[in-house]
Amino acid sequence: MTNESFAAELWSGITDIYAAILEHPFVTGLADGSLPRESFEFYVIQDALYLRKYAQALAAVGSRAPAPAETEMFSRHAAGIVAVEMGLHESLLADLDIDPGVVAAAQEAPTTLAYTSYLLAAAGGSYGEGVGAVLPCYWIYWEVGKHLLENGSPDPRYQRWIDTYAAEEFGDEAREVIAVTDRLGEEISPAERMRMHRHFGATSRYEWMFWDMGYRREAWPV
Repeated sequence: MTNESFAAELWSGITDIYAAILEHPFVTGLADGSLPRESFEFYVIQDALYLRKYAQALAAVGSRAPAPAETEMFSRHAAGIVAVEMGLHESLLADLDIDPGVVAAAQEAPTTLAYTSYLLAAAGGSYGEGVGAVLPCYWIYWEVGKHLLENGSPDPRYQRWIDTYAAEEFGDEAREVIAVTDRLGEEISPAERMRMHRHFGATSRYEWMFWDMGYRREAWPV
C-alpha cells in the first residue's frame, strides 16, 4: 500500500487508537491467557448481537454500491458473517457452556447499542460514508488477529478466536473493502473524504470501546 492510498490515509489517522487497542487488557489477555473467562463470555454474547446488526449494515452499504460487483461483495460478506463468524460464536458458546437461549434473551450493552446504531445510521447515508463506517471492523480485527498470531495464546478458546481473524480468508475480505476504499478516494469530493475520515475514526474508537465493554462487562447504569 503506497502513501497515495486513501485507505492508508485513513489508517494513518487512527494509529493512536490502534495502539491503544493493542495495549488494552482484553487484547493482551487474549494473548497471555489472563483474560477473565467472565469477560470473554460477556464479549462473545455481545459480539453475537453486534454481528447481526453489522450484517444488516453491510447489506445496506451494498445496496448503495454503484457497481453490481460491489453489491455482490457486500452481500457475500454479510452472508459470510452468519456462516463463519456466527459459527465461531456457536462453538465458543458450547465451549463456555452457554446456552444459545442466553444470547437470544440478552440485552445489548450500552456500547453495543451505540456502535450498531451508528453503523446503521452511517449505512443509510452515501455509499462512501457507509464504506468508511464498516471498514474498521474488517481491518482492525484482521490486524489484531495477525498481531496476536505471532505468539498465540495458551488458552485454546482464545486461540480459536485468534485463528479466525488472522486467517487468509478474513484477510481477503478486508483487502476487498480496502480496495473499494482506495477506488473511492480517487473519485469522491473533498467533503465526502472528510465524512469518510469522520466515520472511520468514530467506528475505530467504537472498536476500542467494544473490547473495553467486554472487559468491564458493561451494564446499563439504571
